[in-house]
Amino acid sequence: MHCQRYSDIRHLGRREWLARTSLGMGGVALSSLLGGGAEANAAGTAGMPGMPHFAPKAKGVIFLFMSGGMSQFESFDHKPELVARSRQPLPDSVFKGRKPLGMSKLQGTFPMIGSAFPFKQHGQSGAWFSDRFPFLVKQADRMCFLKGMVSEAVNHDPAMIFMNSGEQLPGRPSMGSWISYGLGSENENLPSFIVLVTKKVADQPLSTRLWDNGFLPSQHQGVPFRAGRDPVLFLSNPEGLPTSLHRKMLDRLREVQQDELARRGEAEIAARIEQCEMAFRMQASVPKVTSLESETAVTLERYGPDVHTPGSFAHNCVQARRLCENGVRFVQLYHPGWDHHGVLQKQYSANAKEVDQASAALLEDLHERGLLKDTLVVFGSEFGRTCYSQGHVNKDGEYGREHHRDAFTYWMAGAGVKPGFTYGGTDDFGFDVVEGKVAVNDLHATMLHLLGIDHERFTYRFQGRDFRLTDVAGHLVKPILA
Repeated sequence: MHCQRYSDIRHLGRREWLARTSLGMGGVALSSLLGGGAEANAAGTAGMPGMPHFAPKAKGVIFLFMSGGMSQFESFDHKPELVARSRQPLPDSVFKGRKPLGMSKLQGTFPMIGSAFPFKQHGQSGAWFSDRFPFLVKQADRMCFLKGMVSEAVNHDPAMIFMNSGEQLPGRPSMGSWISYGLGSENENLPSFIVLVTKKVADQPLSTRLWDNGFLPSQHQGVPFRAGRDPVLFLSNPEGLPTSLHRKMLDRLREVQQDELARRGEAEIAARIEQCEMAFRMQASVPKVTSLESETAVTLERYGPDVHTPGSFAHNCVQARRLCENGVRFVQLYHPGWDHHGVLQKQYSANAKEVDQASAALLEDLHERGLLKDTLVVFGSEFGRTCYSQGHVNKDGEYGREHHRDAFTYWMAGAGVKPGFTYGGTDDFGFDVVEGKVAVNDLHATMLHLLGIDHERFTYRFQGRDFRLTDVAGHLVKPILA
């Protein structure tokens, strides 16, 4: 069979032989660049040559994504004017001639509504928090607030895709995939981009498009870790299959794939080789990194009672810290359920309670272990909420808020950002940004900069065009850099 496989190669013409061998050499070079197998260095898997462009402040990122459109008015953007003028119509001048977006187009009036939750300033920085976040307030002087965030999308799916990939339509690589491609991994036994989703009922489903690799090699797609005994589907060996037999099977498979790589030189073949090898290495590494047995009772207690429930936000925060500790470049936690079009007070209080203590514990835990100085923590949503109620406030004082893309809040902490700092601000109604506007592409450019990447030089050629995470936009938000 071996002779038959290569029998046609002995009779190749000169031109075809040159074409095939040149592709083969290209494939070998490509395989080396992708860092597969023997080419993996001792520290992990290498990224692109010449990366990072300059000394990074951050080695990795933990992105806490509040899916559904978290309201800034009930969390970090204090607007006493809205409280004072609650239920009064929003002045027409605030719209500045613009038409209401989304479902707001169906409203005849726009009653302003102040937060039902009281606000206070905390820390030496004097940062504003509502009383729904009693644990995060203790981290106020570690947090850097971006209160002038804006987006281009006002519906959930395109807004989440935009926030994760810099483009509203699916098909582009997510930011985690870009970072994995550019910087590689610090741990060859774990994926460089891992996704954790809170296990809860929510009306906004999360699509795998949010952590897709797009046109980048497929080993850079986000790998979801699920709750339960098997964090990664089909990773464990079937009963009765010894590791040695599995290793032998992979070796034979690798030979076939490398033969195909030499013949065709396609990047996806090299990606398949790397994915098979990674899956084999993960069989030993994943159970160790996902088990919380080595965590002390004091540490687990800090994250709150939900930490013992696999799939909870608290449990995922501990997992994120452990993954960060083990050299994973980009860990993204999705916590759905923030789409509060009605009865906001009750639903918001429940969601805030689910994330408050664990988020604060994550910052404290990273700091105590010396990890916060080179880990960037990002907290935000796909957009914000309107300063007016969606529809009328009911007789019990319950209200909801519609989607709003023109002003919302993010916060960051850790490597390279100013602690205890607030950048940007909105008008008295929280409707528009009046200073320190930060677009989604600006956020991406700044995150890449903290990882040592010049976003304008970080490109990937696809179908004749050089693409980048920030597309043809993006400016570094210099004022927030430490």
